[in-house]
Amino acid sequence: MAYDFDKIAANYDRLNHLMTLGMDRRWRRRGVRWLVGGVRSPRCLDVAAGTGDLALEMCRADGEVPVTCVDLSEKMLERAKSKLPPETECIVADAEQLPFADAAFDCVGTAFGIRNFVHLEQGLSEMVRVLKPGGRMLILEMSTPDSALVRPFYNLYANHIIPWLGERIAHNREAYTYLPASIERFPKGQAMLSVLESVGLDARQRKFFFGVCRMYVCVKES
Repeated sequence: MAYDFDKIAANYDRLNHLMTLGMDRRWRRRGVRWLVGGVRSPRCLDVAAGTGDLALEMCRADGEVPVTCVDLSEKMLERAKSKLPPETECIVADAEQLPFADAAFDCVGTAFGIRNFVHLEQGLSEMVRVLKPGGRMLILEMSTPDSALVRPFYNLYANHIIPWLGERIAHNREAYTYLPASIERFPKGQAMLSVLESVGLDARQRKFFFGVCRMYVCVKES
């Protein structure tokens, strides 16, 4: 079961930037450059939008991009509204039952939220359903490094330092113990590519920072 993110909304941005040493901003920018680059006046959807950082990068990429945000957490979306343009639509909804017509969006993205889907394939299928044929999908997600040399350092950081930071800053150790556990369980690399292909996407992977973050760039098959 996914964690109740209403409990950590107030400190979510601060801890994200701290835990990734600010690299999460760069990863979003790089992903959005691919997602909307060269697409004329795209209509974009940010799924599991959280506090709206991915949607914000979508807006910055092209001031005329209409963006819709969807998340289950009302408090996270309240923070998103405070930083996004007033015309941005923010909807409390389940990613596994998106309230949109088929082929409604040119681009669909999600950043650091897809691992919280209760049913991964169902959520992905819904994202594919609302994406136009030939449309682009971006998935950014935390992962575990492949390197046996890097893995011990990652384990120390993920299993001890991150929960400690969560306790000190957000006063919520539980949430930041859930975080590395959810990353560990989530499929990565070829396993994730196989899932994406099974729902009708042509997908490729790019790894950042030894594979601690993975970017999946996908195109919906016509």
